[in-house]
Amino acid sequence: MNLSRTDHDVFVPDGESLPEALARTTHLCIGAHQDDQEFMAYHGIAVCFGQSDRWFTGVVVTDGGGSVRCGPYAERTNEEMMAIRQHEQRKAAVIGEYACQIQLGYPSRIIKDAKDESTTEDLYQILLATCPETVYLHNPTDKHDTHVATLLRCIAALRKLPQDARPKLVVGCEVWRSLDWLCDADKVAMDVEPHRNLRAALSGVFDSQIAGGKSYDLAVTGRQAANATFFESHAVDASLALSWCMDLTSLIVDDTLTLEAYALSYIERFQEEVQARIQRFA
Repeated sequence: MNLSRTDHDVFVPDGESLPEALARTTHLCIGAHQDDQEFMAYHGIAVCFGQSDRWFTGVVVTDGGGSVRCGPYAERTNEEMMAIRQHEQRKAAVIGEYACQIQLGYPSRIIKDAKDESTTEDLYQILLATCPETVYLHNPTDKHDTHVATLLRCIAALRKLPQDARPKLVVGCEVWRSLDWLCDADKVAMDVEPHRNLRAALSGVFDSQIAGGKSYDLAVTGRQAANATFFESHAVDASLALSWCMDLTSLIVDDTLTLEAYALSYIERFQEEVQARIQRFA
C-alpha cells in the first residue's frame, strides 16, 4: 500500500503487522475529519469491540486544520491543531481497539478538487488491502462540503474495485444533518446503545473539539436518543440509541447510477409521503 502524501499517519494499536492489521478488517469507516468516525460509525466500533473475528479500521481523509477553536485552544496555530487532532485520533484507536487507524493528511481543498485523483487512489489502495464487509461513509444529503466531496472520492474508489471485491453493505451516515427525515422504509437503523461507557470514552477523547467550542458529544448522544424514541409512535423503544443511515450499496452495484440521482430519489419519496399524508386527511 503506497499512499500519496509523505505526512500520512498509519497506526496499529496492538502492534500487529500492517498487512495483517488491514487484512483482518471487517468494518471500515472513511470519514472526512478526526472524530467523524467515532460519531457516525460507532455502530461498527461497537460490534467489533472485544471480538476476534470482527475488526474496525478507521480512515480520516483531512489533515485536521481549520477547525473552530476557543478556550484552551484559542491561540493554537493550524499546525499545532493538526498535531493535536492526529494524536487524539490515535488515542481513540487505542480505546476502541481498532485494527488500524489511517490518517491521510489531505487539505480540504484537494479533496474538493474533482480533477485531483490522489485521494481516490489512496482510498482504492486501502480498500484493496482491507476488503471490508461493511463500509461507513458520509451521506449525500450532508450539508458539510468536505463530507460530500469525501463521499464522492469514496464512491469513485469503490467503483475501481472488481465487483467480487466490493463490500456487501455500504451506508451513508448522519453527521452534519440528521437523517430522521427519511421515509421509515428507507432508514437503515444502527443500534448504538451497546457499550455506552465506550461511546462516552471515545467522544471524550476529542477535547480539542469539545473544549475547543463544539459540544459534539452531547449533540450526537441527544440525536441518537431522539432517533430511538421518535422512531415508532405506537411501540415501546427497542433501543435507547439509534443512528440512521442511508443504504448506498446500489451505487457500487450499478456504476451508471449517479450520486445526485440517487440522493434525489430519497427526497422524492419523502415528498410523496408528506403529500399523501396531507391529502389523506384533507
